[in-house]
Amino acid sequence: MKRFLFLLLFLLPGPLRAQEAAPADTLPALTNVYLDTVVVRKVRVLNDYSMLGVNAGVTLSQMQFNPSVKQEWLFTPSYISLVYTRYGKMFGYLPYFGFSAGVAYGHEGYRFKEDKETGKVYTLDGAREAVMDVVEVPFLAQIHFDASHAKVMASAGIYGGYRYSIERSGPDVTDALRYSFKSTDIRWDYGLQGGVGFALVFAPVELHLAAQLRYSWSSIYTPDSSDSAYNQYYYRFAYPLDLMVTAGVHVHLTKRYGKTHAALREEARDIVRSRNEKTADNPGSGR
Repeated sequence: MKRFLFLLLFLLPGPLRAQEAAPADTLPALTNVYLDTVVVRKVRVLNDYSMLGVNAGVTLSQMQFNPSVKQEWLFTPSYISLVYTRYGKMFGYLPYFGFSAGVAYGHEGYRFKEDKETGKVYTLDGAREAVMDVVEVPFLAQIHFDASHAKVMASAGIYGGYRYSIERSGPDVTDALRYSFKSTDIRWDYGLQGGVGFALVFAPVELHLAAQLRYSWSSIYTPDSSDSAYNQYYYRFAYPLDLMVTAGVHVHLTKRYGKTHAALREEARDIVRSRNEKTADNPGSGR
């Protein structure tokens, strides 16, 4: 038994010594060959990037009338917009926010349908339908969530515009009013706009599909300006409500991922500054 304990005590220091840290001279040399075998995990950071895009689509229009009348959606096929988008980081590290601004050509309007209870169709200035061409300037805040080749977006903001032409149709529309605004019609337009969208990203190009809802705060005519007998019972107005469905192509103006030219130039400046400072502190080490 004593021999066994003596043997155990003699062998025990060997494993303990093996667990000690390896001497510095046994560590692998940091050669280029060795460094090339080290796996470094890449972290992709979304840049503060910008893009310019063109959208085209269709508009579905109605009006919020008071008193309410029977309507159906008015379909207008031509909507187009030119949009600049800029993304940035909130609080310096949340890369989910941005804004977009641009100019758009769209439409507002209404189409009345038959009241099944009375069999009549409401008319406004003799028109059963009217389409107004509108030029607008939207400014929207945007939140987005990005993957490598896709992203989803939601936006909300304001817009201002101008109703520059109108076409009324119906059996009772006069020639004088068919393509003309009345003195009581309001042509300046403004209100709220927002929506959601989805994009496929193949840098430097993005393909967008979006739906935007636009609600005007500007009635198409001066409230209570009608000579209708309803004026004694109702405060009369008509606010446009439009749904735009669009597809677009957007081109990156700056890099979405990776170091930008500005970042590389800033790194170069830091290197030069560091060298200059070392040279200034040690004049003899300039060479």
